[in-house]
Amino acid sequence: MASAIRKDAAVPPPHPAEFRRRAVELARQRSKPIAELAKELGISESCLRNWLAQAEVDDNGSQTRLTSTEKKELVELRRDKRRLELEVEILKRAAAYFARENILPN
Repeated sequence: MASAIRKDAAVPPPHPAEFRRRAVELARQRSKPIAELAKELGISESCLRNWLAQAEVDDNGSQTRLTSTEKKELVELRRDKRRLELEVEILKRAAAYFARENILPN
């Protein structure tokens, strides 16, 4: 899978969900320090800590952070909002166009 480009920086493709889940399981076992485990898995320590924090939120909920499901829903809602705003703008322009057309004398 090719990496995506965001703001002139190459972003690697996301790790598979199963890889993340297994990495979180290994980190929760605390058999090795997180830094060592992250290095063995080929990811950054901060990445593994973020996955742990998100897994904690997904499992137990949080007052301050969104679960993965809530994040996906938020992305969908924002996409729908942008689409609807575009549709409203198109309808406004069409209404203005047809209103002008009806006012002019024949």
